[in-house]
Amino acid sequence: MTVITKEIETYWAALSSIFIIRNEQEYDQAIERLNELVDKVGMHESHPLYDMLDTLGAVIHAYEERLYPMPESSGADMLRFLMDEHGLRQSDLPEVGSQGVVSEVLGGKRELNIRQIQALAARFHVSPAVFF
Repeated sequence: MTVITKEIETYWAALSSIFIIRNEQEYDQAIERLNELVDKVGMHESHPLYDMLDTLGAVIHAYEERLYPMPESSGADMLRFLMDEHGLRQSDLPEVGSQGVVSEVLGGKRELNIRQIQALAARFHVSPAVFF
């Protein structure tokens, strides 16, 4: 007896185009399908199509990770990025400490502590994980 039955082969032939993303066109179609599923299913885990939404989301995420990997960054890198985005200077971050402390953090001579991370996360409306 085989695990892959004719019935499974038939269903997969019909469904594979929904779950396979090889290029930008298929990616765009997958995003469109995902948006339609979100509109229809919402976050109702009991909906019959919820598992399809969840699986398609995982497939899209894997495709994005493969094509657009996030570069490794430190807490200092993220702080520098957020400062640039908000037009801030080192002296504009009292939640980190003095301008000298901020300079040491940005220069890699000092790590952000938990209190500083929590304050920065609140200020910039991001997850504290951004700075780890």
